Amino acid sequence: QVQFVESGGGLVQPGGSLRLSCAASGFSFSSYAMRWYRQAPAKEREFVAFISSNGGGTMYADSVRSRFTISRDNGKNTVYLQMNSLKPEDTAVYYCKASLGGWGQGTQVTVSS
Repeated sequence: QVQFVESGGGLVQPGGSLRLSCAASGFSFSSYAMRWYRQAPAKEREFVAFISSNGGGTMYADSVRSRFTISRDNGKNTVYLQMNSLKPEDTAVYYCKASLGGWGQGTQVTVSS
């Protein structure tokens, strides 16, 4: 059974940092690219970042490029999202996803003073 368990969210002041983690299970993690998405209140879920199966390729939404960094540890079946210089508009529930399985519960990130 494919599962994604996101963690690491919380309340942070503007300009602060957070590191999100996503533990994946139930499939051959090292064979799949991974993506982070987010959904803000009253908005549709949107793409945030992509990482290839071996970690050699990454892509970012324009809104987070140069502030966020996606990485993965295939030995731990985990993908990370390092978020720096956070802004109030980054407030959302963050999800990780492969091209199979459903959505996890996500982790809430709130950026507020």
